[in-house]
Order: sequence, then C-alpha cells, then structure tokens
Amino acid sequence: MELRYKSTRDSELRVSASEAILKGLAPDGGLFVPEKMPVLDVPAEALKDMTYQETAYAVMKQFLTDFTEEELKDCISGAYDSKFDTEEIAPLVKVGETYFLELFHGATIAFKDMALSILPHLMTAAAKKNHVEDEIVILTATSGDTGKAALAGFADVEGTRIIVFYPKNGVSPVQELQMTTQKGSNVDVVAIHGNFDDAQSGVKAIFEDRQLAEELGEKGYQFSSANSINIGRLVPQVVYYVYAYAKLLANEEIENGEEINVVVPTGNFGNILAAYYAKQMGLPIGKLICASNENKVLFDFFRTGTYDRNREFVLTSSPSMDILVSSNLERLIYLITGEDSGKTKELMEGLKGNGSYSITEEMTAKLGDFEAGFATEEETRDCIRSIYQETGYVTDTHTAVAAHVCGQYRGKSGDSGKCVVVSTASPYKFAKSVMTAIDGKYKTEEDLALLEELRAVSGIEMPQAVKDLLNAEALHTLECDSKQMQNMVKSLLNM
Repeated sequence: MELRYKSTRDSELRVSASEAILKGLAPDGGLFVPEKMPVLDVPAEALKDMTYQETAYAVMKQFLTDFTEEELKDCISGAYDSKFDTEEIAPLVKVGETYFLELFHGATIAFKDMALSILPHLMTAAAKKNHVEDEIVILTATSGDTGKAALAGFADVEGTRIIVFYPKNGVSPVQELQMTTQKGSNVDVVAIHGNFDDAQSGVKAIFEDRQLAEELGEKGYQFSSANSINIGRLVPQVVYYVYAYAKLLANEEIENGEEINVVVPTGNFGNILAAYYAKQMGLPIGKLICASNENKVLFDFFRTGTYDRNREFVLTSSPSMDILVSSNLERLIYLITGEDSGKTKELMEGLKGNGSYSITEEMTAKLGDFEAGFATEEETRDCIRSIYQETGYVTDTHTAVAAHVCGQYRGKSGDSGKCVVVSTASPYKFAKSVMTAIDGKYKTEEDLALLEELRAVSGIEMPQAVKDLLNAEALHTLECDSKQMQNMVKSLLNM
C-alpha cells in the first residue's frame, strides 16, 4: 500500500514520496510528513546480521513506497560504497561506558554524507518516475556540513544545478575550504553577510515566492532542497539508528528489546527527529536527548514550552549547531498538535512574525520521550580534553557537546541505560578547536597547521578529504547580503 505525504500546514495536500523529494518544501511553506508512521517489519534478530546497505533497504522501503525494489536498491548501492572509508559505513565505537556512533566516514567527513550520498540518486530516480523535464535547482543553506556534502553529492549530476549559501565567518576554515574549492560545472557557492538563520530564512522565502516559481518554470527550472526539510534527507537518517541498535545486539551489548538512549547534538532538529521516527517505527529507544551548544533555543523550548529566537546569536566552536530557527521542529510540532495543520501553521506564523511561540500543556505532555541539555564553550573544551586524557579517543566539538550532555543526563536522572552518542564530524574538521581543548599551547596556530599534530595525537590517519584541501584552489568567491539572495539566484541562473 502506498504511503502518501502531507504538508504540516495543509493536511489535505497529498503527494507521493517521490513527489515530496522533488518538491523539497510544500507549496504552502510546510514540510512533508508521512500520513502515518510505517512500522519496521524486520525482527531485531534478523537485523543484527544485516549490512548497512541491507538495513537501509529494510527501513527506507517502508517510507518510499512508490520506488520499486530495483530503484531503491540501486540508489542504496550507489550511495554506500567506497566513498566511505570503512565497510561498516557507520561504526559503533565503545569508549568507556558510552557508545559513539561515528557518522563521519564519508567523502566530506561529516554526518550529512549519510543522507546526502543517497539524495541525488533518489532525486534523479524520482525525476524519471515523474517525467520531469525541467532542470532541478537544488537550493541549500548550510551552517557548515550540509553545504559540502550536498555539493559533493550533486556535482555534475545530470539534470541538476546546486546553489549553496553559507554564513561568511560562520563556519570553520576547513568547512569553508571544502565548499569554496568544490569542482563541478553545475555548482555555485555564495557566502552571505549574516548568520545561518538569515541564509535559511532567505532560502525558504525563495521557495515560497510563487511569482519566482512561475518565472523559473518559463526558463525550464524548478527548485528543490538538499536541507533536511527534504523528506529525502530525513528518511536515510533513520537508518543509522536502526543499524546502531542492531550492532549493539550483534555485539551482545544489549538484550533483544532492551531500550537504549540516544544523545544527539542538534541545531536544525533533523538528526534527532530521525531518531524519533525510528522510535515511532518500533525501535526500542528510551530517551531522545537533545544536546545544544550556547545557542540553546531547543533546550529552552523543552524546558519551558516556549520557542523563542529573540536572543543573541552566539558564534561557537560547534558552528553546525549555531542555529536559532530549527526548521525540523515543525514536524514534531505537527505531531504533538494531533496533526492539526491549522494550529501548526498558526505557530509557525508566530515564529516568523514575532520570533516566538508557546505550546499548550496538552502538547507539552506529548514530549515525554525527550530530554534536553546544553554545553557551554568551556564545558565542550573540558569534555574533549577529559575524554582524550582518560581514553585516548578524540572527538570533534559537536560530538563533545553531546558527550557532555550525556554525562549531565546520567548524573541528574540516575538512568543507567545504554547511551549512544551520535558523533557527527571528524575532529579534522575542527582541528584548532580540538587541539586547543587538548592543550592550550596550540592557541596561536592556524587550523591547517595543526592537521599533522592532530594526526599524531589522535592516531587517526588524515582523511583523504582533508589531504585534498591542502593544495586545492578556491573556485568560488561570490558574496552577497542576505536580502540579495533571490537576486543572486536569478543572476546565477541567467534570469
């Protein structure tokens, strides 16, 4: 039976999975969600013997029901191959009493590879299935990692163009280099004068401009997104939670049916929402622990029931989480309203107009699966250093935020359940922040100068993605004000 997708702001709108992937964002500005949550139909005993690719098929076939078995398996095999430096794709590493799910073994050494390696395959298959003749323009805002992963995924993919906007001075030097050196005849990268929220709001405004959509259609273009607002980004992220549980079972770390807790460093709420979807499918997850940095808008939301972006924007050492408008939270809001699209739209309009909204007590009562915590910059540094000193394991800044919150949760709750910390990036992406946390003597060094030192300290071979940067030429130098993003898009598309 085909699973259809509806908009969080209009429950009457129904599209197929492939149509939702192609559109990215619903015409009314809402996000596509499945009309009902599918159930994982493979027993855990069978899952534990599956490869990552087999697990991906078992999960994704439940969501993407208008893809044939052959189409979906072709997408999976094309995505999870030698681009990853480990056969496991997503290794689970035990460090002390905590399990780190390493999601940074792909081509751009960040967790976004897990979904953005497959999204171009899903999108091109969807375009053929829906007889799309227009060129698909992928429009993406990034806080650091999505941009490079999307650029790498869509570079020279026939029938597509990709334009990435990132905040100037709001990403790490390695992240910026990864984007500005990206090759491909169909790629453009633009630095905006503003923060990630400005970039994300600008992209959403472009999507919602009906007149612009008509102009694009006349020129033979249509927009789609590679951000996690696209259901084709979110669904592949569900897979690695199922895989992690299966590996714990296979390694006899847990009993069948035993609940685990997951701790996710999150800014845009997509990664932890994927864990929530996994739980809704039937995966035995106890608590979903949302870890924030000093931009703790999500922590405050779970604590108070009020989402308020009216606060100082803080540039931190975990820039991929420097976000004050968490787009994917809308999908959770829709669920806790009882799938009331009118109420969801009202709350989202409040956020857009006033920068805040508050949920009801009834809605708050439906958030019992979630816990939240945050780490200051000092706590993040201390966590990197203490994990290294005690175990020799080196984490990046985002993972350290989650590891700190994990310890914080255990201490306050007394919960002794197994915890999986989602490790979202290689320490090589944030070499200076990591090395300075380990030893303050590195404060005066530049990021790239510390790469070899990091290799010596961590014992981890420098990823090819980093080696390729050392002598790469910057190919993209465009900049614009956040209010000029639409004009920049028109210019790049020769409109």
